[in-house]
Amino acid sequence: MNEYLYLCILNAGYAECHADWNWKNVRSPFARIYYVTEGEASVEFDDHVQPLRRGCLYYIPAFVRHSCVCDSFFAHYYLHVYEEPQMGDSFLEKLEIPGEIQGSEVELSLLRMLCEGNPNIELPDYNPMTYDKQDYLIENLRRSKAIGLARKVEQEGILYILISRFLKDATYRETPTARFIGETLQYIRHHLKERISEDTLARIACMSRDHFIRMFKQTVGMTPMAYINMKRIRLAELELITTNRTVKEISQSLSFSDSSHFINMFRRALGVSPQRYRKEHQVSAASPRPDSLTPNPSPRRGGPRREEIMNYEL
Repeated sequence: MNEYLYLCILNAGYAECHADWNWKNVRSPFARIYYVTEGEASVEFDDHVQPLRRGCLYYIPAFVRHSCVCDSFFAHYYLHVYEEPQMGDSFLEKLEIPGEIQGSEVELSLLRMLCEGNPNIELPDYNPMTYDKQDYLIENLRRSKAIGLARKVEQEGILYILISRFLKDATYRETPTARFIGETLQYIRHHLKERISEDTLARIACMSRDHFIRMFKQTVGMTPMAYINMKRIRLAELELITTNRTVKEISQSLSFSDSSHFINMFRRALGVSPQRYRKEHQVSAASPRPDSLTPNPSPRRGGPRREEIMNYEL
């Protein structure tokens, strides 16, 4: 099976926090990697709490709701990673990636090199409500595509090395026991923006419709249409954040029967309407533009002092 992984760095830096790294219900269209250098904190998910310990690397997948909790001193390197989906598909979403692995001086040195050589990709503000916005995300994506070749190779080289540490113990989420179910999953990925019927999928799987639905749910954990809608809602989130397309246009592009059906499905999945979701992820006219934001005095940036940072030209 051919797999393709297209990643880019949105932000990277070093942060020192003093009991004020506390953010509720964070949910972003990009993944996060942390390397803890000092202190302790934790990340609360819906089903468990992950302590953040010194000397360890942590991975938080995209679109996973979580809360950050810190009641004492805490220092860490952070890396925001965006995966460009191929044909509506995310490679990382297929994997069960460990949330915690042991770090070493190698990973720490790579992060130092990345942050020292690229001070322009530090977060201007540590509040997710500031940088989880449409304008800021779009600007970061544009910037990542506009950097010079040498810088791009260096950044992506470090990123892929760090990701590889997590992939050593990663396993596929989707492990169909029946080959035919696997073929329907592949068909869904390649035709996600088209109309897909359960009858078509059943024919691909060489099963009756009812038997196919039972086998699919037993293997994947949900019905075929629930799986298709989940994938389409994920794409809709990205469209709402990264484009100016209307809700109707997004609905049509993802082959929902009509805008009302799409809005109801979106609200059922995320608890808010598409319009509300977009508004919450946009920078308001009264808010400062991302390039004019200044860091909060606390938590402050740490790591190498500004005069020690090497200046590279893009």
